[in-house]
Amino acid sequence: MLFSLLLQSIFNQLQETEVTNLYCFIATLLGVVIVYFLTKKIDVYLVDFVCYQPPDDCRETIATYHEHMRVIKHFDDESMEFQLKILRSSGIGNESCAPFGLHQLPPDLSLAASIEEVETIAFSVAEDLFDKHNINPKSVDILISNCGHFSPTPSICSMIRNRFDMKSNLMSFNLSGMGCSSGIISICLAKDLLRVHKNSLALVLSFEAISSSGYRGKIRSMLLTNCLFRMGGAAILLGNRVHDKEKAKYVLEHAVRSHGGADDDAHGCVTQQTDRDGEVGFFLSKKIMIVAKDVLEANILAM
Repeated sequence: MLFSLLLQSIFNQLQETEVTNLYCFIATLLGVVIVYFLTKKIDVYLVDFVCYQPPDDCRETIATYHEHMRVIKHFDDESMEFQLKILRSSGIGNESCAPFGLHQLPPDLSLAASIEEVETIAFSVAEDLFDKHNINPKSVDILISNCGHFSPTPSICSMIRNRFDMKSNLMSFNLSGMGCSSGIISICLAKDLLRVHKNSLALVLSFEAISSSGYRGKIRSMLLTNCLFRMGGAAILLGNRVHDKEKAKYVLEHAVRSHGGADDDAHGCVTQQTDRDGEVGFFLSKKIMIVAKDVLEANILAM
């Protein structure tokens, strides 16, 4: 009798131990699963992109540009010759385009002309992208626009949201004043947001408005922008949804940013200035190539 009671007691203790171990195993497994899903990398896909194709009547040949300079008489002979030399050696060519306002004589440099340029490009590429993939604009969760120097009120994002009647809880970000790097910065921002907000779509619109950025003075480092920038833009659609993987062109693996703004040469290599005659334009420093080399080197090393 005593022996049987002892065996029963040992058996009960073993059962309790097994149950406790089972509970510990289940709790550990559940913890591992939770940590896996919390730390799992969310893939960001570049679903597609569309580039703006200006109409043929926006085309501005070098000869047309020269004729316009001669007629409007904003430049002296030396400034005209310098710009023609840059145009011929820069590779811009005769197929580049300028907005309608710059084809007028005298050119229309007003705020209204810049807004018309932005709306023409942004609405066109966004609509083409929506139609190409049969996307309802209300399904876009994140909207990012970047335009180097033109920052109107209402913002460019507000114009796009109003045009396509996007949803009220749309996350919108309007970037400006960041120059040529703003396109990459927009993609980095979209990537970071998509890593946090699951099952989302992001639309990035990247372009420049040149209607009101023309410089009519004599300083060569500010005349360069008249020759190097033309009409254009792009719409990029990114997502992290499961079915985006099937139709995506690319997966965004790495995005490495290197910021050289703490250096005085880097900070001042591209600035908007007013010359001694009161003409406003963008100044390109001679050190811009050195700055670009240093930042590119730092970026490669960071990768």
